[in-house]
Amino acid sequence: MRVLMVAAEVVPFAKTGGLADVAGVLPKFLKTLGHDVRVVMPLYRGVDRDGLARAGEGPLGVPMGAIGTLWAGVLEGRLPGSDVPIYFVDFEQYFDRAHPYNDPDGGGYLDNDNRFVFLSRAALELCHLIDFTPDVVHVNDWHTAAAPLFLNTVYRDDPRLGAAASVLTIHNMQYQGRYYSGLMDVLGVGWQHFNHLELEFGDEVNLLKGGIYHCTRWNAVSPRYALEIQTPEFGHGLEGVARDRAADLRGILNGTDYDAWNPATDPHLAANFDVDDMAGKAACKAALQREMGLPERPDVPLIGLVTRLVHQKGVDLVAACLPRILELDVQVVLLGSGERWAHDHFGALAAHGPANFAAHIGYSDPLAHRIEAGADLFLMPSRFEPCGLNQLYSMRYGTLPIVHAVGGLDDTVRNHVEGTDQGTGFKLYDLHPGSIYDTVGWAVHVYYERPRHFAGMVRRAMAERFTWEGAADEYVAMYAEAVRARRG
Repeated sequence: MRVLMVAAEVVPFAKTGGLADVAGVLPKFLKTLGHDVRVVMPLYRGVDRDGLARAGEGPLGVPMGAIGTLWAGVLEGRLPGSDVPIYFVDFEQYFDRAHPYNDPDGGGYLDNDNRFVFLSRAALELCHLIDFTPDVVHVNDWHTAAAPLFLNTVYRDDPRLGAAASVLTIHNMQYQGRYYSGLMDVLGVGWQHFNHLELEFGDEVNLLKGGIYHCTRWNAVSPRYALEIQTPEFGHGLEGVARDRAADLRGILNGTDYDAWNPATDPHLAANFDVDDMAGKAACKAALQREMGLPERPDVPLIGLVTRLVHQKGVDLVAACLPRILELDVQVVLLGSGERWAHDHFGALAAHGPANFAAHIGYSDPLAHRIEAGADLFLMPSRFEPCGLNQLYSMRYGTLPIVHAVGGLDDTVRNHVEGTDQGTGFKLYDLHPGSIYDTVGWAVHVYYERPRHFAGMVRRAMAERFTWEGAADEYVAMYAEAVRARRG
């Protein structure tokens, strides 16, 4: 099949979350299965231009409704380590910015509506420029959700695009692309589509809602999350739309890049290790304690957190119960950035609080690897987690996750069975500071009082595999189903 993948961020060129991983890794595995995959993203300021070449003949004309036609350039490169083409839409007015979505103060750019409607339309027009006829247009989240709408309206009779099926992947239902109703004039599809079934949501345009309505098939990034987005708690107002399209919805769990996250070969670690030789993990723990200024104790359970310091990740709940956790005989290491209050709170606690807590405010990929390798337990009390990756990294590194049983966390972590070595982590079901403390206490109890059971869980966790090969097969099956549905 011929697949056009469109995303606002793609690793390694731009990343703020798991969307970038899917868009940057899945196409490579689709290519190995014999499919012709092309990837499209914006040319942000931070993208390295070396090795990129102009694509097609002449500029790319992008119709933008009442704004008129805007003209862009297109640069072509390859996804690293593959021959998958990636096309960068070069339009400085919209994309020559340091961050994909936010200004320096953290607020969304005021023209994000026009920026990503432009990206959706430009990706489709690009097919004419590069002589590519897709069987499937695969879009991701609200940023590119206008593409299925365009396929069903302005391109319905287009000889190159009219037969293309559309697939929409939901990485986070919370972000929906809601804007003033006048965006209809920019979309240029006609105001008849501004209705309660398609684009209208509280007298605003909701781009994600329109994408869900118009896509041929759609999926969430874990089976549990596919069910959750049909409920008021996780649907963020679109649960009714999700239920209406439930027959066409799949849950496909993200894979993990086990080349980059492999304790046996990881270059960021003080020592390498694997399930058959765990000596290196003890060395990693000692090195992490030294690096973070903690007492070097091989006997104490070391708890790691690598997270965005935002409400979704439950960091306010961690802040509320952390003083009690630190009264246990444990050590805690935190790495993350996000909301200002969290920077101040955890930074001050690390500077002036108990000697068994350390924090690095900001982000460091090498340090993230060292925390995964050096910790014994990893805390993820997310309010919702569409898929999650850190729990997968943790298990591969022999670090047992403590998770809130939602979304991909529930799908991937098997709860410990007391009195046995069964399970790959510890789950809590009723999220509040007390339950976090209790579940951490449970894990610490097993560490101290049931060391053979704890070691057995570590071996089980390290044997788990969540691969992109399996995910790619599921996406191909969904693509084929979408093509059959589109073409009758």
